Amino acid sequence: YVLNVTYPLVDSEFLAFCESKQAILVVEEGQPAYIEDALAAILYKAHGSLHLSGKDVLPTAGEYIGQHVLTGVSEFLKSHAPDTLPARGNGSEGLPVASTAMTALATSVPVRPPSFCTGCPERPIFAALKLAQKEVGPLQVSGDIGCHLFGSLAPFEIGGTTMGYGLGPASNAAFDGGGSRRPVSIIGDGGFWHNGLTSSIGNAVFNKSDGVIVVVDNFYSAATGGQDIPSSRAENRSKSTRHPISAAVKGIGVDWVREVDYTYDVGKVRETLKEALSVEHEGPKVIVASSECMLNRQRREKPLASQAIANGQRLVKPRFGVDEEVCTGDHACIRLSGCPSLSLKTLDDPLRDDPVAHIDQSCVGCGNCGEVAEAAVLCPSFYRIDVVHNPGWLERLRQRLADRFIALLQRRRARRVLGFGPA
Repeated sequence: YVLNVTYPLVDSEFLAFCESKQAILVVEEGQPAYIEDALAAILYKAHGSLHLSGKDVLPTAGEYIGQHVLTGVSEFLKSHAPDTLPARGNGSEGLPVASTAMTALATSVPVRPPSFCTGCPERPIFAALKLAQKEVGPLQVSGDIGCHLFGSLAPFEIGGTTMGYGLGPASNAAFDGGGSRRPVSIIGDGGFWHNGLTSSIGNAVFNKSDGVIVVVDNFYSAATGGQDIPSSRAENRSKSTRHPISAAVKGIGVDWVREVDYTYDVGKVRETLKEALSVEHEGPKVIVASSECMLNRQRREKPLASQAIANGQRLVKPRFGVDEEVCTGDHACIRLSGCPSLSLKTLDDPLRDDPVAHIDQSCVGCGNCGEVAEAAVLCPSFYRIDVVHNPGWLERLRQRLADRFIALLQRRRARRVLGFGPA
């Protein structure tokens, strides 16, 4: 029996399912056992004698992986239908369990925690905030519900509290007590329109809050699937869009508003944050940081690009790389960016033990890595190249001549480089 919704439960439908059954098992993640308790109340009111199991055989909290469910179902069957278990035993010991090889993977396969997508425009906002905290000191940062919550994980680890949907900045009022540093709140455009404009921004204006509110505008309600919202730039036949967030916050009474129309400019975002944290102004300070969700952008542009290439049209795609000879190997760029396409590469050089930064083929050409390196004054090892599809004859000729000239320089350099080999 699979529930269509968690509330409201249909008593008659559930009781019809329970007919001719002696016991049922509720598989429900999390605590409290909301659905299990609701079903137990329905059975109690109906004076049912059916046995209800759930958290007595399944973990109270945490994610239910296959092995957890297998063990719980086995314990449930052991108590209520032992004859249905395999002949090798009357308990979970007769069922297959994770092999030793599978268990050993936990020590050899690296952990892949959730993170921003490759090219996400919210990543540079947290890189800028991390750089700003190095100058002004640690800040109380309150989050809301949305993609920006990934900023609370490595490598940023920014965010002390989370409340939503739209209540994140409102919760930061508890820290707006005239301390040495202003509290910072981060809210997405989806949460802003859902509840944040009134509950968070409006109350901040009414209470003359001294905090800083960063509204992350990625043109959609991206975390829930890319649905349009009032501030979306897309034309929608059935909805009214293109209502700027900056106009809404000004309309509700915010006087200090700054707009950053390109979040990948890490230096500009950092300076805007520092200004908001230091400016002498009564009332909330609101920063609207806007750039399109990369996931939605790729969904729109990739089919068009593929079609253009197939039709023989000239198309330029930006890509970024790392100069292995310039990279110092301190990996500060990774700690400030955390982009999934930014990894490590071991060099075949006995004089360099540390691996260097490396950009793999998943790069979408957003340029965040280079912007972070420039804003943080790191080594200038990042470079940009333009991959040209269906180039013209002049471009092909120029590339052919450049290849020959570069090959000539490389051969001359190779004759001057000290080599390493067996004695």
